[in-house]
Amino acid sequence: MRKVTAILLDPADRRVRCDTVELRDPARGEAVVRVLAAPIHPADLNTIEGKYPGPAKLGREGVGQVEELGPATAGPAPGTRVLLPPDLSTWCEALICPAIQLVPVPDKVAVEQAATLRVNPGSAFRMLRDFVPLKSGEWLLQNAANSAVGRAVIQLSRAMGLRTVNLVRRLELFEPMRTAGADIVLMDDEQAAKEIREIVPDARLALNAVGGESALRLANALGEGGTLVTYGAMGRHPLRIPNGLLIFKDLRVAGFWLSRWIQRATTPEKSAMLKELLAYAERGVLHTEVEKTYRLSEFEAALEHARQSERSGKILFTA
Repeated sequence: MRKVTAILLDPADRRVRCDTVELRDPARGEAVVRVLAAPIHPADLNTIEGKYPGPAKLGREGVGQVEELGPATAGPAPGTRVLLPPDLSTWCEALICPAIQLVPVPDKVAVEQAATLRVNPGSAFRMLRDFVPLKSGEWLLQNAANSAVGRAVIQLSRAMGLRTVNLVRRLELFEPMRTAGADIVLMDDEQAAKEIREIVPDARLALNAVGGESALRLANALGEGGTLVTYGAMGRHPLRIPNGLLIFKDLRVAGFWLSRWIQRATTPEKSAMLKELLAYAERGVLHTEVEKTYRLSEFEAALEHARQSERSGKILFTA
């Protein structure tokens, strides 16, 4: 038994504090992992504000180093860098988790990149794989292209041989998006649907993280029988799809939540996805921009920074 530092959330008054907690010894099948880095996601901020479903856990992913295995436990050897399993609070110095769920991280993958691999690239990966069987050379559409998920969609699409049409809300994002690998970048305005149809008249997949009029533009731009997948609501306006698009255009409308996929997937399925994402990261295909890192004791400044809009990258807690 030892004491470790952790960032905690009081579910009653939503107060966040940095405190010490006791970490027990690992049981059979478990491992003690020292946390090296863990990002702050919008879902964490929504959890603090009481807007996100589920328990009051802070930190949805991260990377660590195995310190100890429980009695008679097979798993990555102490000293191995590993991706942390889901459903843990990763804003802490160390934690205990099932050893079977630890995925080793190749030496060439930087700590900051491994720490941000599961949630945003994972969401992008699943949406590209699970809804429409796109073939190499096909196009897909997305709004919120400058978001972390949007950038992962661009990078993974290029690696898979797919092409992207990307909607953004600011002209100054055009060049950074093209540099990141976007094929087409357009303003997310009333002309977007028409412009998209002139370039790609038969797109079969669109990814929506905004809602409202932006989502409707994607729906109007899709080809007949296309699929609109919604995974966020940044615009805070509901999805409004006219009956005619469903009846006469035969559109499919679906939702995606990575947490639900994780709940339903088997351990081998989750490990296979993470190993493929790690391979992309090792090749330099997949890269997350990191703006700044903070110590756990600096949590107030880190949370304030993470709430700022128009950041250039993720905010991380590091050891």
